[in-house]
Amino acid sequence: MQVSKAITRKYSTSFSIGILALAPAIRPAIYAIYGYVRLADEIVDSFHMHDKRRLLERLTEQTWQALDEGISLNPILQSFQETVNRYGIHRQLISRFLDSMRMDLAPIDYDDDKYQEYILGSAEVVGLMCLQVFVEGDASAYEKLKPYAMKLGAAFQKVNFLRDLKDDYRILGRTYFPGVDLRMFDNTAKISIEKEIAADFAEALIGIRKLPVSSRFGVYLAYKYYLSLFDKIRQTPAQRILEERVRIPNGRKLSLMMSSYLQYKIAVL
Repeated sequence: MQVSKAITRKYSTSFSIGILALAPAIRPAIYAIYGYVRLADEIVDSFHMHDKRRLLERLTEQTWQALDEGISLNPILQSFQETVNRYGIHRQLISRFLDSMRMDLAPIDYDDDKYQEYILGSAEVVGLMCLQVFVEGDASAYEKLKPYAMKLGAAFQKVNFLRDLKDDYRILGRTYFPGVDLRMFDNTAKISIEKEIAADFAEALIGIRKLPVSSRFGVYLAYKYYLSLFDKIRQTPAQRILEERVRIPNGRKLSLMMSSYLQYKIAVL
């Protein structure tokens, strides 16, 4: 778990603080999930001098082996298999996630169907993995909260798409938004995307309010961080989005943590 925790802290300040706001008993499992999905993501995003497809298939094989045998010498896989087996995380979710990672191995002309397929596998199922931890195996609670967890995952991913538009397009050659020509990306196209994201956020908040106390504040905190990032993106012209990566300063993140906690304590949630 320590390796997955270190990876989370290195790659995401927002998620790290959000996880600290979860009940201590479930933090290791969320670190394990984040560490695993980050490992797969790094393979397809960063290992340019290596055979990415071969590395991803190797990870896939090692994942199923670890889950079947209940052990792995890879510390990230070890933490992940412990979490999957302990909380009964459905293997179909893992399979769908890996399918979306394969979609990143080569440029794809995304239409609406492929876009939805990618969002499902890269983000929505990750939200569902976390949800299975949050409800601690309660199948009824999982089914009730499932649509909201998927919306939150989708909102986070779409914000990431806008935030990372420059690198995805200019370095990795990816364009996820269907029907959007980034050579002519303007505020009209950007606003259309933002309306979709705003609707996802609004629906996700309904589900956050219904989460168990052990996870509610931590998820709400992550929600607030991403909502703040989204607000900053909305205030940034389309052309600047293609030229720089929008960020939230650490000081602002601390301020958000304090204000979110106050809202939580006065029962806004």
